[in-house]
Amino acid sequence: MGAHPQGGSAIQVTSIGGHPPLHTVKPLGRTLFNRVFAAIYALSILALLFYHAKTLFYPTTLVYFSVTLALLISDLVLTFFWVSTQTFRMFPVCRKQFPENLTKIMERSDFPALDVFICTADPYKEPPIGVVNTALSVMAYDYPTEKISVYVSDDGGSALTLFALMEAAKFATHWLPFCKKNNVLERSPEAYFELNHTCTSEAVNIKKVYESMKVKVEQVLERGKVDDEYISSDQEREAFNKWTRNFTRQDHAAVIQVLLDASKDKDIAGYLMPNLIYVSREKSKASPHHFKAGALNALLRVSGSMTNAPIILTLDCDSLSNDPETPLRAMCYLCDPATRPQLAYVQFPQIFRGINKSDIYNAEFKRLYQINVMGFDGLSGPNYLGTGCFFQRRAFYGSPSSLASPEIPDLAPDYIVDKPVQSQSVLALAHQVASCNYESRSNWGSKIGFRYGSLSEDYHTGFRMQCEGWKSIFCDPDRPAFLGDVPITLNDALNQQKRWSIGLLEVGFSKYSPATFGVKALGLSMGLAYAQSAFWAMWSIPITAYAFLPQLALLNKVSEPWFFLYAFLFLGAYGQDFLDFILAGGSVQRWWSDQRFWIIRGLSSYVFGSVEFFLKFLGISAFGFNVTSKVVDDEQSRRYGQGIFEFGADTPMFVTLTVAAIINLSSLALGLAEVFRGNSLDGLFVQMFISGFAVVNSWPIYEAIALRNDKGKMPLKTSIIATLLAGTLYAASCFIFRYREEEELL
Repeated sequence: MGAHPQGGSAIQVTSIGGHPPLHTVKPLGRTLFNRVFAAIYALSILALLFYHAKTLFYPTTLVYFSVTLALLISDLVLTFFWVSTQTFRMFPVCRKQFPENLTKIMERSDFPALDVFICTADPYKEPPIGVVNTALSVMAYDYPTEKISVYVSDDGGSALTLFALMEAAKFATHWLPFCKKNNVLERSPEAYFELNHTCTSEAVNIKKVYESMKVKVEQVLERGKVDDEYISSDQEREAFNKWTRNFTRQDHAAVIQVLLDASKDKDIAGYLMPNLIYVSREKSKASPHHFKAGALNALLRVSGSMTNAPIILTLDCDSLSNDPETPLRAMCYLCDPATRPQLAYVQFPQIFRGINKSDIYNAEFKRLYQINVMGFDGLSGPNYLGTGCFFQRRAFYGSPSSLASPEIPDLAPDYIVDKPVQSQSVLALAHQVASCNYESRSNWGSKIGFRYGSLSEDYHTGFRMQCEGWKSIFCDPDRPAFLGDVPITLNDALNQQKRWSIGLLEVGFSKYSPATFGVKALGLSMGLAYAQSAFWAMWSIPITAYAFLPQLALLNKVSEPWFFLYAFLFLGAYGQDFLDFILAGGSVQRWWSDQRFWIIRGLSSYVFGSVEFFLKFLGISAFGFNVTSKVVDDEQSRRYGQGIFEFGADTPMFVTLTVAAIINLSSLALGLAEVFRGNSLDGLFVQMFISGFAVVNSWPIYEAIALRNDKGKMPLKTSIIATLLAGTLYAASCFIFRYREEEELL
């Protein structure tokens, strides 16, 4: 296969030695329209910037100059994001795989071994039964089981998680043969039984076994400890005794427990099982942990010492496999001699289950997880999305042409482990490389493994790999490969976004910034594409400016005559975004939620994420890593299912949202009052239009303040503080604009 297509409609096909193709790639049909529209839109942006510049050079008053400067800065930020978005629209491509052809070019026994990494950190925010379902779903892949090794990293060092995985190992002896015999598609038992697949006596029996396991796991979680009554063997008792010896409240030594051994453990049908290995790396307050990136690097080393599979799959603890053929689809690229030499990873999209009809919190993230990555794929390949990604192990050890050798030869990506996973020497090495001091004065996190320096280790790692010369591929089959869970409260959704914003800014303002280092290493298009994500939080500048300045101007009747240019830029941007969203399979209702939540993020998580980052950047404060809760409250779940926003938490992020909602409602009300009085509003259409648009988007906030009595309503404290702040802003604007009038008179 040649280079990625950059236009036209031809389908490029890869075949090996005359065999049927493993995959095809073709550009999307709307590329020409995107390019023509971009030229027209660019001229309109230049006209607006010219108008702002002319106003700055010939200001009438200091106040008018200041407002115009603020809007100019906002429009420059919007211009940057528009330009960077065009990189995703220039060469988008889509791919198709033919996994059925894989066995025509190689035997199943020759498939490469696969190590699966699953990370969890808190059994109370990430329920162990969810981790169990994720592990079982990949253990049951339609792939040679003896070639699969599942490593679960428990960064919380919890006996509750260890117990759940022990129960999963026992249940797997029943579940795996059941899946193979009945050709089950949903190989997560929870997902399978949710669809009521219990029409046979065999299914009824396997469900009883699962429910029994689930009850035990949830009872242990509720009690907060593993009592003797739940321990069924001497082997389990020894494992828990070992955990207790190694764990204290603050620090604990590494715990590595082989729960299933592929060389000897068999299921009830007599077939060998995959490896299932519990890993809790050593923790100490005296050593940096590097959050999830540190946990993944510990897994990279532990797996290297125990199995060292050439292919690695990384998964979040709630990313259930939804298609047993997923590894085969990835192997269509990873086993293709034409793509393999420079291919670092194959990224599948993040798709989520349980999203309500209108997707009020934009959990689908269609632009981030599907639309933009197709554009990335037409360049040098998609960014790493943190889960659902198949890596070549070799990609973690330097560039395609230069190997960065690890400190221990046994950890080299091409080293062949020829000892059982439970041999004394293998376990001793695994414990050694899981220690918290192992990375001291080493290349781990800088030149080897997952990269440190950002809370968004996925973005940083994929970016650095591509800067080293690696490529990537986006694989988006019709049946979603993985299904994850979504936050069902607004506070959880915004905190997740805030954490991402901080992590991305850490890369954007580092020596590896995509705007400088990235453009030099990857070229202008890929550098700009990565830069858009790195400076994601800067959306807060134009969103905040346009949420307040035009509205305060309307309250003081300051006119803005360039309505039609603003209207074209607004409608053009929204119209093209709408088209992209619908063509990617979205609905009108979810698109509205998508753009509304973009505004919500801009006024909350982006603002607070930026503030936290710059405080840390200046050495004033530090931030930590907060795990997004996967626990579902029944009342919150019911409201989420009904599409009702959850405002019950007491958080400053709701204050900024409420202030903006009050200011916009007040300015719109004043404008409408002037219309009803018969007064002319010439030149105020921009402010009226923006205020009206903001009021429509803010309806859930007004409803939460005045019309709701449930626990998800806006806290009274938040409403009072927001009202006082809105009044203060109005009073300040009155003073400023009155000063402007006095300047004009003088």
